[in-house]
Amino acid sequence: MRLLSIPLLCALFASVVIAESSESTLGTSEVPGEISEENEVEGPEATIFNGVQVPPMPEIEGEKFNSTVKDGYWFVKHYSPYCPHCIHIAPTWQTLYEYYYTSKPVPVGQTSNSASTSMNTFTAYYNFHFGSLDCIAYGSACSAHKVGSFPTFILYKDKEEVKRFEGAKDMKGLSDFIEDTLETIRPGSRPLARPELPEPGATGSKDLHGPEPAPPADSKDTKLTPSASAESAATKTKSAALNATPAKKKPMKPAKPASTPNPLGTSISFTAESFQNSVTMTQEPWFIKFYAPWCGHCQAMAPNWVQLAKEFKGKLNIGEVNCEVETRLCKDVRVRGYPTILFFRGGERVEYDGLRGLGDFVTYANKAIDIGDGVKDIDAEEFKLLEEKEEVIFLYFYDHATTSEDFAALERLTLSLIGHAKLVKTNSAALADRFKITTWPRLLVSRDGRPTYYTALAPQDMRDFRQVLHWMQSVWLPIVPELTASNSREIMDGKLVVLGILTRERPNEFMMAKKEIKSAALEWMDKQTQNFQLERQELRDSKQLRIEEAEDRNDQRALRAAKSIRINMDKSEQKEVGFAWVDGVFWERWIRSTYGIEVSKDGEKVIINDEDSRRYWDTTISGNAIMASRTSILETIGKVVKSSPEIKAKTTISSFEKFFFDMRGAISGHPFLSIGVITGIVLGVMMWGRGRIRRNRGGFFRLDEKDGLLGGGVNGKVD
Repeated sequence: MRLLSIPLLCALFASVVIAESSESTLGTSEVPGEISEENEVEGPEATIFNGVQVPPMPEIEGEKFNSTVKDGYWFVKHYSPYCPHCIHIAPTWQTLYEYYYTSKPVPVGQTSNSASTSMNTFTAYYNFHFGSLDCIAYGSACSAHKVGSFPTFILYKDKEEVKRFEGAKDMKGLSDFIEDTLETIRPGSRPLARPELPEPGATGSKDLHGPEPAPPADSKDTKLTPSASAESAATKTKSAALNATPAKKKPMKPAKPASTPNPLGTSISFTAESFQNSVTMTQEPWFIKFYAPWCGHCQAMAPNWVQLAKEFKGKLNIGEVNCEVETRLCKDVRVRGYPTILFFRGGERVEYDGLRGLGDFVTYANKAIDIGDGVKDIDAEEFKLLEEKEEVIFLYFYDHATTSEDFAALERLTLSLIGHAKLVKTNSAALADRFKITTWPRLLVSRDGRPTYYTALAPQDMRDFRQVLHWMQSVWLPIVPELTASNSREIMDGKLVVLGILTRERPNEFMMAKKEIKSAALEWMDKQTQNFQLERQELRDSKQLRIEEAEDRNDQRALRAAKSIRINMDKSEQKEVGFAWVDGVFWERWIRSTYGIEVSKDGEKVIINDEDSRRYWDTTISGNAIMASRTSILETIGKVVKSSPEIKAKTTISSFEKFFFDMRGAISGHPFLSIGVITGIVLGVMMWGRGRIRRNRGGFFRLDEKDGLLGGGVNGKVD
């Protein structure tokens, strides 16, 4: 009994202690339901940024989401606490929130009264808020918002979704999205230049955005929360350092883009020194001509260049260099002829190879201005609108794992694409689904909605500037481009070209003819792709049969030989076929003299041109003219592309020119054989010449009239 009483007494004592503890706890609560500070649940603490206390970012509860975001703008991060990408972006998201929360919409010193000063806070001025939603804790709320990946950033206005962020998930990408939104809320309130952003995890920024000087410590309006008073001692020194030089930090920092390009609307003449300071050592775009005063083409172009500078006053810098004076500069730039026109942006440059009319310059310059902000980030809707305006669009797909090196390599491509095609980037899931993208980064070109993919065997291939640009140059023409003086070599050389000779003077026939030619082009491309795939499949099947046969015979030597067979994945050796059209009225003289066609009389015609052989076809197998119709074009191409065309070709040059052209072609096509033939001819001529000389001189030995080798004269008789 004594042993059993000890546990009973312990249990009774414990129950009494618990009861007293609960009574004391309830007694200390002044308000019913209030939790004491000793038992308070720990949560996010306030942080300090630029010496200002920043409250914790709101963690929105799923059930209260609509009531929380019902007023104003809310930029919300939907995340999972277990997602590696969410964990990686967390410091960036927190620092971005702290940066904007402490920013001043109106520069310090421009507020005139206490009322305006009280409204000079980011949240009050823009009614813009940040928040986060845990999709693991509140999965139904994220499902209702159609969140399919983490993290997803969505902008809400009065609890209605406005737009989803689709860009690089870094400090700059998120800030650009916010800046654009703030500008729409209060137009003209944001600076022209993008703000100088802090690094993720930083506790302050160098930008203007910062706090007003703190009021004196004895001010009546100064009220610190318990957490703020606890941290005030620790941050006093830091705050004093940040506010020690307010006079120097108050003025707005001058932004680089704020300097107006070409303010006078004139072409600036450069010396070697001014060229380096103004062009190569800056990131400002410049359109510059290199000329010589005695050059006739330069003199003819001069009025257009002067007018171009006037047209782009305040838009684009225009310059010129006199190569007779600045010979060393022109040599360094590698000027090979006059005039040479180059577009510069920092250390990068590209040569203008178009026509020299004012309209041509203006078109090119407008496209050059578009690249000033780099490669634009677009979503599915913006891409759809872009397709309505552009025939050729290069689309770069990226994701969260795409590195800064990848983006830097992408930016290098922009200059070379001026005047040729549009380059944009995206991380849109809708576009990835449309083009069936499964690996990132990925580059494709969309021509009339038809994608062609750049094949990169390794990630570093996407950063190979020359390799990527070479591929772009092979596909940057539209499916059916217009033949002009600037792109004629690119279109005509090295291929058979189905050339539609059309006129804009008959709009209905013109549109119908272009549609038929494009339809024929697409069908021919599909057919060639299928044939290529079929040929390669036959080669693969043949290789597999050889392997199986060697394995059946257990012939290791034959097996190794079969496995070493390489399938050639290059395009077919058959000559490539291209498609284009030309304005038959504008180029009437050239078309009449070359092909004998007058579109104003004969109507729209189609010819198949082989520029390498200076020949063309203008009739079908039945002898009728090739018409601008899908059927007529397709039935003729098949007869022409064969090694021995079934239709007789016509020549674009005279018979005399044809002879020398064929000779040149034979020499260039068979250089070693040609060298051997020429060497044989030269040796033969030399031997024949030496034989003639010997006979004229009497053989190998020179004989005088009296004493010959045989004791007689050369041409006379001997007694």
